Amino acid sequence: MEEKLNRLYKESLEELKSIGIDLFNEKSIGKIDIKLSKRNNKRYGCCKQEDPEKSTIYRLNRKIYYRKYNIHHIEISKWVMELNDDLIKNTIIHELIHCIPDCNNHGKQFKLYAKTINSKLGYSISRIGNRQEDYKKSNLEFEDDKKDYKYKIVCSSCGLIYYRKRMTKGFLKKYRCGKCKGKLYLTI
Repeated sequence: MEEKLNRLYKESLEELKSIGIDLFNEKSIGKIDIKLSKRNNKRYGCCKQEDPEKSTIYRLNRKIYYRKYNIHHIEISKWVMELNDDLIKNTIIHELIHCIPDCNNHGKQFKLYAKTINSKLGYSISRIGNRQEDYKKSNLEFEDDKKDYKYKIVCSSCGLIYYRKRMTKGFLKKYRCGKCKGKLYLTI
């Protein structure tokens, strides 16, 4: 599985380089490593960053942000490796975009790169994925593990359903829908 991940990672880097996004340059991007996640989680992958470049600091809403980090650790969930190669590369490229300066969140720069990559390479990079649809595209049976969840949360605007095992105090006031930013309410 590690070999497949490394092969697809290298292919993704080459594809990005072919459209002018060079992530091989450690001086401007930083050091990138990729591995499988040790935890069995719902997310597709994550990009953990460390060693921020102090000269790239900015403040927004009392928080301190950095435009550039020197070390990026990408983790891909093991269940993603069961999907088609294109879907795996879609996840890898999503995480690689986070390695680009000013793209360590899902803001304007991230969306700009995602839109460019989607149009030039034919991917469907977005902020959130749909696990059930991706299993369907890969001709795999999707096992619904919703019976393990205690809470069912629904978006009042788009109707998207979220399942949670735990609920923290003030969760519904603090968070909004990841798709449309609508208000959430508890049904169970």
